[in-house]
Amino acid sequence: MKQEKTSLGFAEQIGRFRKWLQLGKVNKRLCIVTFMLFPLLLLLVFTYIPFFKMFQFSFYDMKYIGDREFVGLKNYAEVFSRKDCFQALKLSGYYIIASFVQLGFALWFASILSFRIKGAGVFKGLMFFPYLVCGIAVGFIFKFFYTRGFVLDTVLQWCGFKLDDLPYWLKDKSINNISIAATSVWRYMGQNMVLFIGAIMSIDSTLYEAAAIDGASGFNKFRYIIFPGIKTIVVLNMILAITGSLSVFEPPYVITGGEFGTGTYFVIMNKLAHESQKVGLASAMAIVLFVLILLAALLQKLGERYFLGVGDQDSIRSQRKQKKLQAHKGGGL
Repeated sequence: MKQEKTSLGFAEQIGRFRKWLQLGKVNKRLCIVTFMLFPLLLLLVFTYIPFFKMFQFSFYDMKYIGDREFVGLKNYAEVFSRKDCFQALKLSGYYIIASFVQLGFALWFASILSFRIKGAGVFKGLMFFPYLVCGIAVGFIFKFFYTRGFVLDTVLQWCGFKLDDLPYWLKDKSINNISIAATSVWRYMGQNMVLFIGAIMSIDSTLYEAAAIDGASGFNKFRYIIFPGIKTIVVLNMILAITGSLSVFEPPYVITGGEFGTGTYFVIMNKLAHESQKVGLASAMAIVLFVLILLAALLQKLGERYFLGVGDQDSIRSQRKQKKLQAHKGGGL
């Protein structure tokens, strides 16, 4: 009898559990958890655990294989004391300037191509195409483009310049970093242009019609309609451009191999980690770069909030309250 009662009680519990699973709210939550579980597991295994292991390695003097020696903050001090590491950080300035140049060109072209112009689709495709090319391939393209006597020198000779008067675009330390940084303008301008075009197309077209009736010029339309309407996208692209400039790797690695003073932070870090087997020092460099990227993003957000007025939570909340009050009044009427 006792066994029958326990079996009946167990069957009732299973029945209740099935009914609970069939509830709409429970099914919804289970679906959310199920679909989130696998991506979170991948992030944990391939991102978070390796990051914390790298943070641990930054406190050791170690190679990939062999004994480890705890050195504390010695690796972090060496990052800022080594000339090659500090020089690599300074080189990021070239790529930051290049990123602002390509953002300016992208915004200019987007402002033109967002409206009905003959052949606009062809121009958009041609400008976006470089972004689809692999970064390694882009490096090889510009390696031959800048090589002495090749494409760029040939074109300049057609324009009347003598080959002996032209600099070595990849060896001359006064210009080689500018030459390599210019490759990012060619590659990423189309991507940012497409983002800007999408943002501009979302602006209410009646604003342009009202501005045209008032006799507003093209510059005034851009200043008072286009730019205020795409502030968030502009700030987002600026954040992505600056953080990307701090972690440039492919162009200098492929074009010059980091020689002639073109080794960026990632190139130096790669050499220390894989050629010199200084894994602890390279890990410390990675952590320092991570902190610099966080600081750059924070400064951008502060500038976005206090100077551009983008992302002001108070204004967003006040607008929502006003909409709710208007809806409430409309319902009451």
